Amino acid sequence: MTAYSQSKINRVKRGANRATYDVDQINSILDDGFLCYVGYIYDGMPITIPMAYSRREDKIYIHGSTGNRMLLSILESEKTSITVMHLDGLVLARSGLHHSVNYRSVTLFGSLKKVENDADKTDVLKWIVNQMLPNHWESLRPMHQKEVDRTLVVEFTIETASAKIRNEGVIDEPEDYDLDIWAGIVPIKQVATYPIADKGKPENMAIPRHILDYYQENK
Repeated sequence: MTAYSQSKINRVKRGANRATYDVDQINSILDDGFLCYVGYIYDGMPITIPMAYSRREDKIYIHGSTGNRMLLSILESEKTSITVMHLDGLVLARSGLHHSVNYRSVTLFGSLKKVENDADKTDVLKWIVNQMLPNHWESLRPMHQKEVDRTLVVEFTIETASAKIRNEGVIDEPEDYDLDIWAGIVPIKQVATYPIADKGKPENMAIPRHILDYYQENK
């Protein structure tokens, strides 16, 4: 088992019993999603932006336009923090104070660099699309050179990280368990509904197999 070393920057203090620094477990949480939250400072103001991402080994890749102020800002600072979180359930207690959620969250810390090579940029964009919907890139037209030129791709190297996971039931005060109040968990999951065709030719086309497979696996 490989784990990130603990330091002041990544150590979980509150709820430390729910923390993990295991690399494989952290990567598993990252691979279960495709949206992350990137923090940066712009004109003295802290801002957090949601971004699509893909992971390859210890790298996270994000992209935007060449004028994207967040990407330009974090490239200038050469450091940032990225968070990914999955909501797995509502934990309904007998007291409002003890309501909680079951979740899996990861916070990453690391350094950044700009991806310069056009072939590498194209590979990253393929990974991001396929992390959103597996095998989708192969069904798309090739990118125009002007699209590649207008796209800024950033590589984030994970230097350290921590995860925090809650996967348990209600934790109430001992005297509250005898109250006539319903308590329990409402499981939460992201689901796909049946694909809706765009106007025009797609309305008269068969839905691609890989899209239907995704729908069937996630409905």
